[in-house]
Amino acid sequence: MTSTTEPTEPLSVEQLSATTLLRFATAGSVDDGKSTLVGRLLHDSKSILTDQLEAVEHASRNRGQDTPDLALLTDGLRAEREQGITIDVAYRYFATARRRFILADTPGHVQYTRNMVTGASTADLAVVLVDARNGVIEQTRRHAAVAALLRVPHVVLAVNKMDLVGYEESVFAAIAEEFTAYASELGVPEITAIPISALAGDNVVEPSANMDWYGGPTVLEHLETVPVSHDLAHCHARLPVQYVIRPQTAEHPDYRGYAGQIAAGSLRVGQQITVLPSGRTSTISGIDLLGEPVDIAWTPQSVTVLLKDDIDISRGDLIVPSKDAPATTQDVEATVCHVADEVLTVGHRVLLKHGTRTVKAIVKDIPSRLTLDDLSLHPHPGRLVANDIGRVKIRTAEPLPVDSYADSRRTGAFILIDPADGTTLTAGMVGESFAAPQPVKDESDDDGWDF
Repeated sequence: MTSTTEPTEPLSVEQLSATTLLRFATAGSVDDGKSTLVGRLLHDSKSILTDQLEAVEHASRNRGQDTPDLALLTDGLRAEREQGITIDVAYRYFATARRRFILADTPGHVQYTRNMVTGASTADLAVVLVDARNGVIEQTRRHAAVAALLRVPHVVLAVNKMDLVGYEESVFAAIAEEFTAYASELGVPEITAIPISALAGDNVVEPSANMDWYGGPTVLEHLETVPVSHDLAHCHARLPVQYVIRPQTAEHPDYRGYAGQIAAGSLRVGQQITVLPSGRTSTISGIDLLGEPVDIAWTPQSVTVLLKDDIDISRGDLIVPSKDAPATTQDVEATVCHVADEVLTVGHRVLLKHGTRTVKAIVKDIPSRLTLDDLSLHPHPGRLVANDIGRVKIRTAEPLPVDSYADSRRTGAFILIDPADGTTLTAGMVGESFAAPQPVKDESDDDGWDF
């Protein structure tokens, strides 16, 4: 690899394997500078190739710019470059000597909030950018709400374009205070505010000489040192079955394995398990990992589990420890972010995808919709439009083993799908949200429901 700055020794495989992994997402309103921040982060941390920088320089010159537009490192779509905005989620992988990173640069326009939900759903940290000239706006609140809803454990408030407000400490302090108060009310557990100029490079990788009043970490320093707790490893074990392996060859005449990626926790040979939703029980007799037998496996490894008993298991079933089995239910109450242009209404017939299982369902009630300005709840709106956040009650055609999203981000999440064309309608999180609605009397009864 050829560096764009001074040559450095590339990280060895051993060094990379010894470092931790941080998944983080950027968010913010249009023109707040997300792509420029990502480009500056990649450039100043020596994480881009010479030919990549040359391509950006060439494209920038063609657009009449004297200096490289680092936003072009992530804005890869033609429409993104023409309009100067991010439309799709751009993933970037890079590493320093202290940590490996998977970065999701998400769009800022309200039209693409669905993409922000996608990028933040697996993130350990979210960087929310704010233009220092505009302060906290509605889209900032929406992104903070989505981060809280998705239980992202760490949020960084990057107050960008400080160079355009004279690097004034009072401007930064006012924005940081307003955002921190709002995000704390949403239940965000940790908020770190950093004043930056992505264009000039202030406090992105190197400390800023223009803001000597700030004594905190740079963006990269915080990303390298923030504690990452992979809580899924400590959750109750969950294995959604993706495929049943029956080779029926001379070498393996009786082999029957249940393959999938462990969504949470760990499984071990000899463990008593229950298969849901059927409730059948057995014991793990073997675990194959990359073609080799192991005694124990944990999230997020992809494994094949063998059982002592031949029981009916198929794709969509969930293998769990018998002592930690979740309850199955046909009535799911959740907080959702509606991401489709099509309106979601009471009585809407949908498909609900949970793990590897997809079942028919009906939206039974929409108890409330969240108002982002003051976090109040509008009761019984009857519908959710694109980018609305609200509570829904769903009745499924078959029982589902669901966890609370607060306990497990993987097995407590689901999506609603339009059965007509396969469009994703809504992303849902089971259980209580950051702003649980007041109890509302459900005046409807079950008459007329198909299941």
